[in-house]
Amino acid sequence: MGYRELAPPPRLRELVECEWTRTGPAEPARILPDGCMDLIWMEGRFVVAGPDSSAYLSASAAEPIGGLRFRPGVLPRLLGVPAHHLRNTRIPLADVRTVRGRSLVDIAVALAAGEPRSETAPWPLPVLDRVTARLASGAAVSAVAREAGWSERSLQRQCAAVYGYGPATLRRILRFRRAMGLLGEGLPAARVAARAGYADQPHLYREVRALAGVPLGQLARGANRSTQLPSGSDTVA
Repeated sequence: MGYRELAPPPRLRELVECEWTRTGPAEPARILPDGCMDLIWMEGRFVVAGPDSSAYLSASAAEPIGGLRFRPGVLPRLLGVPAHHLRNTRIPLADVRTVRGRSLVDIAVALAAGEPRSETAPWPLPVLDRVTARLASGAAVSAVAREAGWSERSLQRQCAAVYGYGPATLRRILRFRRAMGLLGEGLPAARVAARAGYADQPHLYREVRALAGVPLGQLARGANRSTQLPSGSDTVA
């Protein structure tokens, strides 16, 4: 069994972080939240992996699977379905949209060719990227709203439709994602806490247990999401 991340298809670079594959049978896995959504081919069908607010425990899979990991906030605008309706779910694409295509790339290109709905695409892609980056950097929700010329209430409502949760929760999940990436690089917990923006090391421990459902030490021993059935990545782009 092996898990690999590949560069995004050239036609989808603005929308997709990476393409990934998993070959061979996989045991049940703990999938960590990261703010992303995936389009997955598994067991003979296309599946949408919604945004997770905590660890998702996947079932075992006997067949190879593959997926496209979309940048935070992108897939809902293509599906035309508010992200909060898909939160913490794995649902057949056919239950969400009827799209013709024989591969993940074909499906994604067909989705991207559609006209986005204002509810799930209230901002142009550059603005979406900027909001994501600002929240990932730890910016205050009030500051992000002010910079964009929105009220905090509007930002709250828009983020729920675009990302699947409000801006404060998204900021928390993106910080956690960054921490997991730093842990994957082998940094000690104290440095991870400081670089990822936690108040201190105990704060990191509490957040890991809350979002991953297991202690930090268990993740560090290899219970990380990057091995099997991912629904997102370990680092913030």
